[in-house]
Amino acid sequence: MSQNNNIQQNIALITVLQKDAINLLKTLISIPSFSKEEDGTAVILNTFLLARNVNTQRIKNNIWATNLYFDAAKPTILLNSHHDTVKPNKGYTLEPFSPFESNGKLYGLGSNDAGASLVSLLATFLFYYDQQNLPYNIVFVASAEEEISGQDGIELVLPSLPAIDFGIVGEPTQLEMAIAERGLLVLDVVATGKAGHAARDEGENALYKLLTDLEWFRTYTFPKTADLLGGVKMTVTVIETENKQHNVIPSTCKMVVDVRVNELYTFEEILATIGQHVKSEVTPRSLRMRSTGIDLDHVLIKAGLALKKGYYGSATTSDKALMPFPTLKMGPGDSARSHTADEYIFINEIEEGIVTYIQLLENIFTL
Repeated sequence: MSQNNNIQQNIALITVLQKDAINLLKTLISIPSFSKEEDGTAVILNTFLLARNVNTQRIKNNIWATNLYFDAAKPTILLNSHHDTVKPNKGYTLEPFSPFESNGKLYGLGSNDAGASLVSLLATFLFYYDQQNLPYNIVFVASAEEEISGQDGIELVLPSLPAIDFGIVGEPTQLEMAIAERGLLVLDVVATGKAGHAARDEGENALYKLLTDLEWFRTYTFPKTADLLGGVKMTVTVIETENKQHNVIPSTCKMVVDVRVNELYTFEEILATIGQHVKSEVTPRSLRMRSTGIDLDHVLIKAGLALKKGYYGSATTSDKALMPFPTLKMGPGDSARSHTADEYIFINEIEEGIVTYIQLLENIFTL
């Protein structure tokens, strides 16, 4: 069946899926689902799928399912987005857990990031769920702890899934294709001195020692610049001493450095360069969130290009970084709205997102 035939013959189904997705998102908004506290939305998602006769699996607060006619001999596509949210900031003027629809917008915490992508991918999964003779299997995962890159999210689920060939990660990208994504290194940098009395000029001031390294982080430029992701970006975000007394020279001083890494460097190369220039002790918090990219000749990208979709490198990091197979980050909504007060999604963005995901998969099936 051609792409147009499959879609045209199922217009009524798509319309129902769009309405169900919007109603589901309203329900999800109404239930707080901060990272590590997603039990309520996990129950809702599981119940939603069971009510449609979909067999589900739950691992902690992650929900996943496969298409009805799963065939281990076929390649498998992952459809994934997350159902956890950040906490609402103090700028909210609307109740973050009361879904509010006005002028074509649906307001509520998590509506844009990444509720719209989640329900759109779920609708897409249901569109194909009981179709026979698909050339690919489809696995859907609603994951937890994405906002904190937690270890009980997608990383916990992946070993239990069937072998995945490639995937679509739902995040707000205005339905453009984020084909590359910066890696994230968070560094704890500690300078050590010797305590003393400030009035007597005693000791060795760890804060002053740290300043030299801080200036290096501020001014150093890694030479390799990527076409999509640009250069490596290092930003000092926290500085503190253990000392709270005005008259004591601090013996230790700590700063936190946020490092966004392009695809041209490994974390090990970044750390080696830092180690050559910095005298303080440098400890990475994690080496998990590595930069990623997908080739332009991959079937996923060819399918998107056939839809006239543009592509770019994303400055933000998602669960895409934790997946050991090619992935495309793409979804309805706008990343600029994420984590903002009075977060919203346009209703028609969800409707378009569902159709676009289906068109994308149809293109994949025929390429």
